[in-house]
Amino acid sequence: MLALNTLRGIRVVAAPHVLDATLWPTHVAALRIAPDDIFAIEATEADAAGVAAADPHSIIVDEHGFVGCWLDHQQLEHITRHIEWHAPLHRPALVQGYVAGVPAKIWLTNERSLLLCAGPYAADLMERVA
Repeated sequence: MLALNTLRGIRVVAAPHVLDATLWPTHVAALRIAPDDIFAIEATEADAAGVAAADPHSIIVDEHGFVGCWLDHQQLEHITRHIEWHAPLHRPALVQGYVAGVPAKIWLTNERSLLLCAGPYAADLMERVA
């Protein structure tokens, strides 16, 4: 059974070219939510020091509004039965859309995937994919 847990990290909003050039530590999953917006899971503000230096108008804040869980291939297959769109073959990739009618994101890698959604949607998502 899947269990969604709070994902801790930072939210970084900055010029797209600055985010393109940012190097993250290997333990950080940096998810590009929009051209100027990254949710960097397990990152700290210190990990984004280069962003602040390169873009004085950047916004770097702690983020704890997302919940998620890592999925193995079998769990991902179960989740994909609840989506109406096709997952891309090229990975890593961040896909966004409805999962069982709930707005969610899936970070796809070759080894595993991360299902995540905004905290207020967690109970609905878990109920619908159970």
